[in-house]
Amino acid sequence: MKKYTLLQIGVACLLSSTVMAAPTPVDLTGWTANGIGGSWTVQAGNDSVFQSLNSSTPTVFHNGQNSQDLALSGQITVQESGGDNDFIGFVLGYNEGDITNASANYILIDWKQGDQGAGLDGLAISKVTGALYPNGGTHTSNDAWDHTGVVTELARADNLGSTGWLDNTTYNFDLIFKANQIQVSVNNIIELSIAGTFGNGSFGFYNFSQANVLYAGIEERDAPPIGAVPIPAAAFMFAPALLGFMGLRRKAKNTVA
Repeated sequence: MKKYTLLQIGVACLLSSTVMAAPTPVDLTGWTANGIGGSWTVQAGNDSVFQSLNSSTPTVFHNGQNSQDLALSGQITVQESGGDNDFIGFVLGYNEGDITNASANYILIDWKQGDQGAGLDGLAISKVTGALYPNGGTHTSNDAWDHTGVVTELARADNLGSTGWLDNTTYNFDLIFKANQIQVSVNNIIELSIAGTFGNGSFGFYNFSQANVLYAGIEERDAPPIGAVPIPAAAFMFAPALLGFMGLRRKAKNTVA
């Protein structure tokens, strides 16, 4: 019976693992702003955008293309000191004009810094099934603020569910968007992972009553299987050579008298 060393077994496992493709920078110049409450300015390099308004209505900046089976990553920073404490975040499965569409159906991931009325601090994922405005009430008592009515909260983050973001602090995010599962990581820690049936549509950034937010260094890649251990592509490239080297070493050892 042929014997294998632990190193050979490890390399074989590496070859059978998920290879993490290199991410590609995203050009935001073709993205579209929705909602009257936003001022989105693409920054130098075209992979970052700054939202400058503190508005009483939600706003979205989206890529206008189906984005399922993609992993999107980057950084998010609120560049202020105690000026406000409201919502930042993302949308998935969003279609042009959905922010005022009574038939909308997409996913909202929002993160509030501080409690205010029914608007709770922390990171949450919700399903939106209608127009976010106009829907009655002031901005602090409507569906997007309260997570009620057309906004149905699905889950709160494992660690950040009741913890707000901090001023002038950069957070790394990674979102995996699949037809049957969504995963959200912050600073390389999985915070949200939900299963279901999710419609295809755009990836986008979301703001509600929060100014001075920078979404930066946006990259995308093919989404790995959720729960798989990602292996850098470079390691995969070197694995066959390593196996070959071990084969030669084994042959040389067997020929020694």
